[in-house]
Amino acid sequence: MKKSLVIAAAIMCVASLFVSCNKKGSGKSDGSIKIGIINNPPSESGYRAANVKDFETVFTADKGYDVKTFYSLKNDEQLNAAAQFITEGVDYLLLSAAATDGWDATLKKAQKAGVKVFLFDRMINVSDDLYEAAVVSDMAKEGETAVNWLKSQKLDAYNVIHIQGTMGSDAQLGRTGALDAEFASGAMKKVVQQTATWDEAEAKKIVESVINSGEDFNVVYAENDGMAKGAVAALDEAGITHGVDGKVVVMGFDCNKWALRELKAGNWNYDGQCSPFQAAVIEKMIKSGNVPSKKIISDEKGFDAKTITDSDISTYGLGD
Repeated sequence: MKKSLVIAAAIMCVASLFVSCNKKGSGKSDGSIKIGIINNPPSESGYRAANVKDFETVFTADKGYDVKTFYSLKNDEQLNAAAQFITEGVDYLLLSAAATDGWDATLKKAQKAGVKVFLFDRMINVSDDLYEAAVVSDMAKEGETAVNWLKSQKLDAYNVIHIQGTMGSDAQLGRTGALDAEFASGAMKKVVQQTATWDEAEAKKIVESVINSGEDFNVVYAENDGMAKGAVAALDEAGITHGVDGKVVVMGFDCNKWALRELKAGNWNYDGQCSPFQAAVIEKMIKSGNVPSKKIISDEKGFDAKTITDSDISTYGLGD
């Protein structure tokens, strides 16, 4: 009898170990793949709304995914959520970080737990052995493309209101870099450089403050479309002309359809593309197990009010 109990206990231990290993390898016991997605909230911008929708469309329950999501503009909140997802045993962690720094310890924890990490939209400052691949925009190139376009306008002077996104984010750092180089060289004057954390109302306040100060400016370089919209609202209320043949050159990023329509109407001058569609690329790597490159760059361009077409708006514009 005693011997039978020992054998039965041994069989149960082996069975328990098998179930545990099976769960580790394939997500839940029903075979679904457990995905944890950390992103900025869709309310951040039109770009982010399209980005969130893209992941919701690709990673669905009917395709075998058990998805948990967390949205925040605060890096510490994202870090806490990522740690929780790892503890809960997700198979994959998909990450668009609010800030580039602070992720090293969390991704080491993921690696130790066997959780595979994919970055999307933004790079972070960690060793590349801590993630499988990054599907991102080249934010520095976006900034260089925009600043090169601005220089090609050959203005008599460049007095710039620079409205930045959330400080420390990959998008802010990249879109700021090329313009900072122009300020440092003296080729352009920094009238003001201030963050509006991607917010339209805050951007409007920044421009209103400059207008009220009486300081001269002729360029608004806003690091997303929403902030450009807020800046334009301040210009309109003050009766300051802008866009093609206007006093102030208006520049935005993300290429929302409504923003590109402003461009085509001549109210804005430039909009830089930032593709939000990374989910299908990541899913292909998850399903195939094949990672073609550590860093996969989205192909992007900039649009000029004088050359943009309706076809460009329908092809590259985000949203409605």
